[in-house]
Amino acid sequence: MSSVNSDHTLPPPLTVAVAVKGGGGGRGGKASRRAVRWAAEKLFPGADRFVLIHVMPRITSIPTPSGDTTPIEQLDAHVVEMYMEDTKFAFQKVFIPFKKLCKRKKVETLLLEGDNPASALLKYVTDSGVRSLVLGSCSSSFIRRILWKRKDSTVPSVVLKNAPEACSIYIVSRRRLITTSATPLSTGENISRSWWCSRIRRGSRVYKLNGGHYSSSVDGGVTDTASYVSDLSHLGSIAITEQRYSNHSGSLPERNDQHLGNSIQDIEAATECSSMASANTKQSDVQAEVEKLRLELMDTVGMYKRACEDLVNARNKVQFLSYECLEETRQVNAAKQREEAYKKMAAEEHRKYLETLKEIEMARNKLAKEAYERQITELKALKESMEKKKIVDALFSNDRRYKRYTRDEIEIATESFSQTKMIGEGSYGKVYRCDLDKIPVAIKVPRSDAAEKKEEFLTEIEVFSQLRHPHIVLLLGACPETGCLVYEYMENGSLEDILSHQSSRDPLPWFVRFRIAFEVACGLAFLHNSKPNPIIHRDLKPGNIFLDRNYVSKIGDVGLAKLVSDVVPDSITEYGDSVMAGTLYYLDPEYQRTGTVRPKSDLYAFGIIVLQLLAAQLPNGLLLKFENALSNDSLLDILDKSIPDWPLAEAEELAQMALKCSRLRCRDRPDLETEVLPLLKKLADMADATLRVQRNSIHPPNHYFCPILQVKN
Repeated sequence: MSSVNSDHTLPPPLTVAVAVKGGGGGRGGKASRRAVRWAAEKLFPGADRFVLIHVMPRITSIPTPSGDTTPIEQLDAHVVEMYMEDTKFAFQKVFIPFKKLCKRKKVETLLLEGDNPASALLKYVTDSGVRSLVLGSCSSSFIRRILWKRKDSTVPSVVLKNAPEACSIYIVSRRRLITTSATPLSTGENISRSWWCSRIRRGSRVYKLNGGHYSSSVDGGVTDTASYVSDLSHLGSIAITEQRYSNHSGSLPERNDQHLGNSIQDIEAATECSSMASANTKQSDVQAEVEKLRLELMDTVGMYKRACEDLVNARNKVQFLSYECLEETRQVNAAKQREEAYKKMAAEEHRKYLETLKEIEMARNKLAKEAYERQITELKALKESMEKKKIVDALFSNDRRYKRYTRDEIEIATESFSQTKMIGEGSYGKVYRCDLDKIPVAIKVPRSDAAEKKEEFLTEIEVFSQLRHPHIVLLLGACPETGCLVYEYMENGSLEDILSHQSSRDPLPWFVRFRIAFEVACGLAFLHNSKPNPIIHRDLKPGNIFLDRNYVSKIGDVGLAKLVSDVVPDSITEYGDSVMAGTLYYLDPEYQRTGTVRPKSDLYAFGIIVLQLLAAQLPNGLLLKFENALSNDSLLDILDKSIPDWPLAEAEELAQMALKCSRLRCRDRPDLETEVLPLLKKLADMADATLRVQRNSIHPPNHYFCPILQVKN
């Protein structure tokens, strides 16, 4: 067995990358472990960077709890980012067993995304300028497939075929190593230019590859056989060696080449045949005479065949003429039959035409009758509609639960809906501030094109006319003729104006915000406990919470409220028949998904409003901000900066309660009366106590004032 030593050493690569994949039991794939172990031993000492690469599938969709998948384009960017981070963190565990193989050496890890691992590796190698790339192969016949079939579609074969020239590729299998490096390694185990460069023995012959040609040597003689090995020229740029990972260094095993042996045997057979050709020369004259006689016989046979062909052609001509005569006779008979058929068809079409005329006349009479009946029906419907309108107007005029205003009174109070009187605008219409019956009121006027707001108008009349609560906006009257609603005037506008800094008023102190949260909860509890049926607001938001001149909060705008006769338990999820209503970011996720509305649907919106009271920010993304702040003990960073004296302990307690109210499932939210209201009552009492202390520190005590005139003594 001969030994082939390398005369050149590979210059140390700047960056060495090893492609790995996971395996069973968290130990990594056997081929990847073999490749990492080989690269750490052979290439790591001379590398500036040593990178472990794993290609993960590209994330195009996210699984849902129901087992389906949702494309990432249809999901929130924050949800997609969280899912991708979790997925990448899970894939990072692939590198753990391979880092252990590198012991204490400095190793970098890199996750690539791609549906085709080979393409992802080639792109990374090309873009980052990697000098050496190592891959593992678990197939024992990998090198033989690469050399002879050249159609392997595995990742190592694709990388090997398409790798850039500046990068050396090393494919490590259990017994062999294949590389595209022009200067193989000389680190204990030599790699030859090609394993065909070693000697190949067959019987008593020894074949060597000299300068790209095979030569045969027998007892000192050499015979050129280069024409039989031209199909091996494509192996010139690939260095392959058969290695066994043991202590055999500096030598390569000898290989037998059956193909070359067969080629030599073909050469010997051709030589023996050429020696036999001389014996046949003596018979050439006899063969020439026989050939001459054979040609004469062939000419005679040809003449006979031509005579037979002429006879056959004449017979065919006679048959063809007879066939043409018969065909013309058949065509004449067919034409007569078609004429008879056309006459019958014409008679049938005439009969159908007469029947169609009769049907058209009948349809015309029927259409006239239906038009007359439709006119009668429309007149009846118009009459019923007018009677129904009269009945509804009579009911509105006799309804004593609210005061009825006329169109003229509304127009006079609003100065014909002057822009100077307008104080706001919502989905229902514009809101005007004016005086009716010598008291300040807010008049909500529907849009001119809001014909569908009739149901919302009736709902507000039905709900507000029977509700009296200190934290529910008071309905003073209505104008059924125009759909206008008259409410008590709230001097400080809506809570949304103050939290969004659209109002010129000073920011609300923390104790006022604590009290507002308690008052809104009391108003919700009153709605949910109304008799005989609970009332669910369905559109609770800061824009529907109003503040009077003393900053007492009241819930308004219940046009989307729903009277629930049978409340669905929190533990049951079912599809309801209610129309979806509400505002984004305040809409209950479970109500949005299932269509089932519950009292705890309002509790979700209440939790978002409490978080806005603490942070004075928009509702989008507010839940995640507070969860991160509470987990990192950085609540002060997210609280409203315009309030310098936040009580952190109470603020944190209020934030925790708001997060519980805003959980995704109704069953996980706390009960409003037994859990939420007691906590808010405690915080409101603490806020009132703080307010009294601040007032006493600014104003004189009560005993300094006259008990009758309330002036300072």
